[in-house]
Amino acid sequence: MDHDLVEMDGDLTDEEQARVEKFSDEELRRIDEALLSNCGYEYRKVARVVGTTMMERDESYKGIPDIFYSQRVTKLVESGRLEHQGRLGYMRFCEVRLPQENASLEFFPDGEDIPQKS
Repeated sequence: MDHDLVEMDGDLTDEEQARVEKFSDEELRRIDEALLSNCGYEYRKVARVVGTTMMERDESYKGIPDIFYSQRVTKLVESGRLEHQGRLGYMRFCEVRLPQENASLEFFPDGEDIPQKS
């Protein structure tokens, strides 16, 4: 498929932008943590991560569009908290996952059961 023929996710309207600019740093942190909690160590479509996160949010986040959540995913990729493949800004054509360097810590948090090479 030629991605140049597919529209990008788009921008927030002025009204939507004004609403999300009112989010506190703590609210943005909670949104980011919710997005990260819907990611794993295998790649998942950004659209799936965003959709699942939106369904889990409480009433105070109703009316916040998927584009905003997709923009937050991009910020998480840029900060190194997520890895991606595909084109950011195209939810249906991009996948994200948690950084692989953290995978063993997730499964072996205390380090005691990490398999050793013989």
